[in-house]
Amino acid sequence: MSSPAGSEARIELRLRELAQLFDSFDPAPFHEKDLDRDAEEFIVSWALEHPPDAPLVFRLHLPRDQQRFEPERVVVDAVHNYFRYRSGIARLSVRRTLQHGRQALLVGLLFLVACMALREGWRRFGFGEWSRIVDEGLLILGWVAMWKPLELLLYDWWPGLRKKRTYDNLARMRVEVLYAE
Repeated sequence: MSSPAGSEARIELRLRELAQLFDSFDPAPFHEKDLDRDAEEFIVSWALEHPPDAPLVFRLHLPRDQQRFEPERVVVDAVHNYFRYRSGIARLSVRRTLQHGRQALLVGLLFLVACMALREGWRRFGFGEWSRIVDEGLLILGWVAMWKPLELLLYDWWPGLRKKRTYDNLARMRVEVLYAE
């Protein structure tokens, strides 16, 4: 996605050393390392301030002495790889939510049908005023069982999709390393 540099949303991070960007407990080489949790949270929180497809530029400010580690390519690869990985995790989360919603919908529908059948059976016996309470209770109970499946299928997957789209955007953002004295 190309756009003039002025229209890109900037995410700027100033660090004392390159190693602060990465998870210190991850023994992998830089281009495969996980980002530090705080660095990831900072980057993602700034990205969420913009539409998930807004062009982004990440500017990492480092002291000039960090230039000896040649961080330009390392940072670009690490950031892009990391957010591609996070996008895949978010995609799986959305798929699981929708799968869980479909399963819950099946169970909810079966329960609703069972409640409706019990309701019809109960109506035949008619036990006076109590009959009406049980009749209405079964109807309410059946529909309440549909609450979670509908919540999953109508609402719960949207935040995960937004997160996935944000991670996709972060995985393709332009990355710059700038040095200061």
